[in-house]
Amino acid sequence: MEDSTKSKQTFEDKKSYPTTIADLFKPKKVFFVKGVGKHEDELVSFELALRDAKIEKFNLVLVSSIFPPGCEIVEVDEGLSYLHPGQIVFCVMARKSSNKSGRRIYASIGTAIPEDPNVNGYITEYQGYCEENQDVGSYAEKMAAYMLETAFGIKAKKTFNVTVEAEVEKFTTVVAAAVFVV
Repeated sequence: MEDSTKSKQTFEDKKSYPTTIADLFKPKKVFFVKGVGKHEDELVSFELALRDAKIEKFNLVLVSSIFPPGCEIVEVDEGLSYLHPGQIVFCVMARKSSNKSGRRIYASIGTAIPEDPNVNGYITEYQGYCEENQDVGSYAEKMAAYMLETAFGIKAKKTFNVTVEAEVEKFTTVVAAAVFVV
């Protein structure tokens, strides 16, 4: 009898267990990646882009563009250390594939974070063909800040972008992603 009481107390005393379903699915950390892949096959070029971004080992689930309140931004290697091959991982991803040789393509993630850590921020994802003198990263960043300002009437404390461009050869795929750790 003593042993079962002891086990129960140990379980209840643990602070690492989520208290609600909402806590279970709320990301605690996020990291940002980008990658390029080139191959004769479009699907393989996508896989190679995911490998270049270091996220090919996960079952990626695309989610919409909210930066969770209180979410900590971490470096790629730290973020990856929390994840395991085959794990279902939520991310916001921009992705573009093309086989139009000589064209340039891009994928960009823009982020706007508010001053108050209890308020959500915004992430934008853009992808397409590059035009001359186009700063797609800056545009993605500005649109994330715009969404934050129009949603809450506040300016962003911090904005940034992660952008990748590539010249198309064979099939080329570019990806940029905000990867969440729950």
